[in-house]
Amino acid sequence: MNPHLLRHLWALVEASQSQALLSYDDSSLVGWLTDQLSDDQSLDPAEVDCLSQYIYARVPLIRDLATHR
Repeated sequence: MNPHLLRHLWALVEASQSQALLSYDDSSLVGWLTDQLSDDQSLDPAEVDCLSQYIYARVPLIRDLATHR
């Protein structure tokens, strides 16, 4: 996964409303974030899969960040 995509992901997390991030279950949160990033950039299926795995591994961190805002 390229650094630009990672920066875009974390900027999206920071820009999203905390309540919205906390309202999704894990798979819905991953799907929503992946869809948002895919809409902004054309991602091939391998990139989407890699991105999904990355987000799944960081769901607790995303929730923690949203909780503390």
